[in-house]
Amino acid sequence: MKKKMPSAPEPINLLQDVHSRMINLPIYFRERVCEECSWSIPTFYRKMRIALKPGSPNSEKITPNLSNAEKEKIIAILDEVFESFWEYCEKYRRKPAKD
Repeated sequence: MKKKMPSAPEPINLLQDVHSRMINLPIYFRERVCEECSWSIPTFYRKMRIALKPGSPNSEKITPNLSNAEKEKIIAILDEVFESFWEYCEKYRRKPAKD
């Protein structure tokens, strides 16, 4: 089930409204990823860290923390969150004048 971003009260002005929406984007993104991937918040942040495994004394090997399915889901959620924000801001864009 798709969750929509929480609606805000009537905006005081464009700058305040857009700024408050943008501040909430990372939180909303994190919540959606956790929900879709069945992760806790600590798991979300643990998955963001780079896992370094010592290969040899002079080099370190980076091992991915995400499966291909998780990567695809995260990109899909990113697109959904961004599109939702884009559509929300549509009310502030200039509409073409009708003849």
